[in-house]
Amino acid sequence: MKDTFSTYHPIINAIFFCAVICFSMVFLHPVFLAISMSGAFIYAVSLSGKRTLKFALLFLVPMMIVAGAVNPLFNHRGVTILRYMGDNPLTLESILYGVAIAIMFGSVILWFSCVHVIMTSDKLMYLFGRIIPSLSLMFSMVLRFVPKFKNQIRLISNSQKCIGRDISDGSLRQRAKHGIKIISIMISWALENAIDTADSMRSRGYGLPGRSSFAIYRFDGRDLRTLICLAVLILLVIAGGFAGENNIQYFPSIKTGSVTTMSLIVYAAYALLCYAPVIINVWEAIKWQRLQSKI
Repeated sequence: MKDTFSTYHPIINAIFFCAVICFSMVFLHPVFLAISMSGAFIYAVSLSGKRTLKFALLFLVPMMIVAGAVNPLFNHRGVTILRYMGDNPLTLESILYGVAIAIMFGSVILWFSCVHVIMTSDKLMYLFGRIIPSLSLMFSMVLRFVPKFKNQIRLISNSQKCIGRDISDGSLRQRAKHGIKIISIMISWALENAIDTADSMRSRGYGLPGRSSFAIYRFDGRDLRTLICLAVLILLVIAGGFAGENNIQYFPSIKTGSVTTMSLIVYAAYALLCYAPVIINVWEAIKWQRLQSKI
């Protein structure tokens, strides 16, 4: 499925990701954790497909299990004691708190994986180029560094393989020597590339006061409507936080507010916020199919 949300104005993308990441870290209510985790996972899968599933199975799930298991070993607060491990109590509250922290970590990591795909270097330069030019240039170079590094090291490795200096050739000492040679070439290339980029940007007057810049992004009516919707949803979630609808107490005992009409409204607002990119993509896909059917 084509991602329509990425075609929105960079300000819309930035506001959305800042909101969902901050809310995911602040609110540890089970309903909020479930909404954030599911929304982040579905959107990440729609963006990266099998890579997200592989990442979740090989890294994310084990990390969450470790995070959830470690907390009860060091956190012994809580009144519901299940058993003793030596002289230290194992409490239900510490276990549930560890699970909440693990889900929070997982959802934040998934949201940042979406940020890596949506917030390209061009969008970061557009948003922060005039405010903090040096920092925005650094962010742009960092985002581009990993894919460029992978491609360049593959080229260097293949070129060294042609002259018999591959890391799979020769004895262990020779393979280590070949690997060090490849890394040395790679570091030299990275440093030279960084210097060339900095000199190029300086020669173009980057960061000078009054410098104009070209941008392909335009804030249109679609962006304005989306901004209003996001603002309403964010304000509802914040209002729910002040009203205590988003909060939960884990220690010394688990306490949460009763489900009210206000809490249901806040839950729905947060769900719409976290699922906004998926909803936009599905809506655009349906609209496109309808247009095709009329041809």
